[in-house]
Amino acid sequence: MKIKDGFVKREIAGTVIVVPVGKNVRDFNGMITLNETSSFLWDCMSESTTKDEVLKKLTDAYDVEPKKAVRDIDAFIKQLSENGLLEE
Repeated sequence: MKIKDGFVKREIAGTVIVVPVGKNVRDFNGMITLNETSSFLWDCMSESTTKDEVLKKLTDAYDVEPKKAVRDIDAFIKQLSENGLLEE
């Protein structure tokens, strides 16, 4: 899985946002605000990866129980999929 090309992540005034660029501007009207964890997951998924690889990176970087990390990853993947931002 991988986040589709055509979206950029930027920090503006302490807030991390994702905005569409290029042809995605007409298909995706808006922006996404990311918290610290979702920003980390976005970075992990900017290149082709697996859920297990993302889980390992998340549990290595943060003091989080694997079960909680899996729930967070699943919720993030669901949001990306529902908004058409994820390549499988």
